[in-house]
Amino acid sequence: MWLAVLLAAPALASKRSKDTLTPPPPPDLLLDGGRKLSFERSFSLEREVKPKRSFWTRVVDVIAGQPDFHYLVSPYSVVTDSRGRIIVTDVAAAGVHIFDFTQQKYKFISRRDAGKNPMLTPQCVAVDAQDNIYVTDSQTGKVFVFDANGKFRRAIGSLKGGEGYFKRPTGIAVDSAAQHIYVSDTLRNKIFMMDMQGSVLQTIGKTGTGDGEFNFPTELRLNGSDLVVVDAMNFRVQVLDRSGTFRYAIGKVGDEAGWMFRPKGIGFDSEGHLYVVDGQWGMVQVFDREGRLLYYFGQRGTGPGDFQLPTGLEIDRQDRIYVVDSFNRRVEVFHYYGIAQAGDGRKQ
Repeated sequence: MWLAVLLAAPALASKRSKDTLTPPPPPDLLLDGGRKLSFERSFSLEREVKPKRSFWTRVVDVIAGQPDFHYLVSPYSVVTDSRGRIIVTDVAAAGVHIFDFTQQKYKFISRRDAGKNPMLTPQCVAVDAQDNIYVTDSQTGKVFVFDANGKFRRAIGSLKGGEGYFKRPTGIAVDSAAQHIYVSDTLRNKIFMMDMQGSVLQTIGKTGTGDGEFNFPTELRLNGSDLVVVDAMNFRVQVLDRSGTFRYAIGKVGDEAGWMFRPKGIGFDSEGHLYVVDGQWGMVQVFDREGRLLYYFGQRGTGPGDFQLPTGLEIDRQDRIYVVDSFNRRVEVFHYYGIAQAGDGRKQ
């Protein structure tokens, strides 16, 4: 087992220039077998998608005033799509940010003021093989579906009178091949498996502490043939097959390395390592398939590589790790450099 810690950035010198100094990034975390973890950047503003503005644009800004740029207010969940866009839910802004750094484009999706099916508290987000966007709304009890361009398509779980079917939907995962949508209902301690139209095919789990039982399940992730569930108040991550049969669990409650106190977002890298955000301790822990702690990174703070109440996590096909640093109102990006393995089946 290889165990290491990503240290905090060095403290700034006491003497500062008139300009505010930018804290240096944390050093690379060197791991076993030539692997390493590097901090790349963080982002929080629409304006960062287009960092260079033309002279004439700046002239117009002086005359008419700068436009109102969107920014992360209370981000929660993050996912990336096949285009490399970064999609972030924002609870306080009641919407979804789409950052496209490659095309230098940005879009904000909101249905706060919609007369029918308003989206009030977007929680977790997932995409399907066509880059359609699925967002759980913990307040309205529904799942909102948008196409890849951000156009509203439908709400799943709407009942007569405008109520939502779910008590508190949080985690969501989409199995495009099987045409299934999985949604965790935190207050019911169940996971719903539905078809793409939202008809319930099966419910998984019940209240309890045993195998396949839940106490406030939240985030979901599909990984190969597994359905992975954050069983928040049982302080563990449970791994089921896609029909809901229990396979194994990782984690236990505690305040030591390798234990979980407030598990949040989860993800898998190309080598099958499980990453678990711990919101209380402000870190990300990384486990192997047997549940052994390999390493962890991050600590409480506001500098590069630090976290304050981190929540969501996403790992893309290039092993870039996106961590929603909620209280610091940003997404931090790390890069894991492992031993390349093809055909691991991480992404759906």
